[in-house]
Amino acid sequence: MHRLFIAILRVGIVATMLIGLFGQIVVIPTTASDEVDRFPPYAPFAAPYVTVAIVGVACVQVALVAVWMLLGMVRRDAIFTPRAFRWVDTIIGSSVVATLLATGVTGHLALAEIPSPDDGMDIVGALGAAVVAAGTGAAFAMLVVLMRSLLHKATELKSEMAEVV
Repeated sequence: MHRLFIAILRVGIVATMLIGLFGQIVVIPTTASDEVDRFPPYAPFAAPYVTVAIVGVACVQVALVAVWMLLGMVRRDAIFTPRAFRWVDTIIGSSVVATLLATGVTGHLALAEIPSPDDGMDIVGALGAAVVAAGTGAAFAMLVVLMRSLLHKATELKSEMAEVV
């Protein structure tokens, strides 16, 4: 992979990490506070949902750190080594945690009696978003597991080729 492409990807990772950090510190808590001010019956749900949202963003940040490390391994031409599996497993773990969080939110929104100022349509929208997030997270985790198995096979083949040469 070309060094310029790796540098561009790393700039994107840094930007995404900073946007995520801004979201965790400013956007998520402020939005929850504004919603509670607009509709006070949301108050008991604010802290748990803020926590879940912040942890969800942290899961994405953990995956981005792992991608950063994998890019470094690609740059050094060391991606087909057993060390790469640790970072791929980190991505899988963080995506599974985020998916479980989204699944928990989906279950809570589907089963709990949450008051709504707008005939429940905001809850239905949030439920739809949570379902999509859980499904996307599960699909992503399965894709990365598949890619891990391909990495494993490629690593084995590279080791066999090294023995032959």
